[in-house]
Amino acid sequence: MSTKKNNIIFIGLLVFLAVCFLLNISLGSVKIPVDDIVSSLSGGQATKNSWEIIIWNYRLPKAITAILVGMGLSISGLLMQTLFRNPLAGPDVLGLSSGASLGVAFVILGAGFMPSFLSEFFLSAYGMVLASILGSSLVLLAVLVVSQKLRDTMAILIVGLMFGSFANAIIGVLTYFSSAEELQKFTFWSLGSLGNQSWNNILILGITCFIGLFLSAICIKPLNALLLGERYAKSLGINFNKTRLLIIIATSILAGSITAFAGPIAFIGLAVPHIAKMIFQTSSHYILFWSTLLLGAIVLLICDTIAQMPGSDFTLPINAITSIIGAPIVVYLLVRKRKFMV
Repeated sequence: MSTKKNNIIFIGLLVFLAVCFLLNISLGSVKIPVDDIVSSLSGGQATKNSWEIIIWNYRLPKAITAILVGMGLSISGLLMQTLFRNPLAGPDVLGLSSGASLGVAFVILGAGFMPSFLSEFFLSAYGMVLASILGSSLVLLAVLVVSQKLRDTMAILIVGLMFGSFANAIIGVLTYFSSAEELQKFTFWSLGSLGNQSWNNILILGITCFIGLFLSAICIKPLNALLLGERYAKSLGINFNKTRLLIIIATSILAGSITAFAGPIAFIGLAVPHIAKMIFQTSSHYILFWSTLLLGAIVLLICDTIAQMPGSDFTLPINAITSIIGAPIVVYLLVRKRKFMV
């Protein structure tokens, strides 16, 4: 595809991202005119004071969270699919999401076994985030130790899956001994949520995502070399072990922090990189990196807009919407677009 055509598509995606962003803020149980949103965001005032409160306290934080989460998970998926040369690899392939879920499960399902002062702290919003980060960090540490011992990248993939299975097994044991109230709370967390984020949370999430994306951008050139295999990359002078470690750290920062704040969100990291490959018909990461960033933000904004059920007081779990949309996309790509699954 020509550079001119790519540039036109990129401009189109940027415009579409802006439209999705405004629609996400506009639609919900209360519909807010786009003119009022633009006026409020540009330093003016919305027609109604209640709209101003809704925009700044609820919908703008949620829209920004959707953009950060969409970008982070999509890039994580792209990194994992290229590193492992597996079209079905995703950001949870190293067991990080399972580790984060295990940390939260210990807090919610095992609160009865903790001293009261510890359970009160960990059951708070920041306590659950801390537990999630600790869980994913422990899995990351284990994966990093194993990655230094193993030369085979596929072996690291298997180890990551085993860590995930081990974490899910412990969660299953905790679930068996938990009360109905504890199970309900953990289920709601596991369904994922982009809302109820304070500006402090968004700042922390934004910083961690920026660090993860920066480390990912450093890997663009080595990622192109890795498409043809480890030996080819080494023949070009690529330090494979250093690149692999950098990719694992970048993915861990992105997937771990996002799961901590938004819960485990499925299919975004798996599906979006393939959508980018299908649109741009290329395997060059100089194009795929930026297109995956934009498409990840767009797809999650669309999913969140659908989850808000415009005109209704109900809000569906974001994980349900991403799975409903993502699963058919992956099946379609597997069946009809195998040439993009590289």
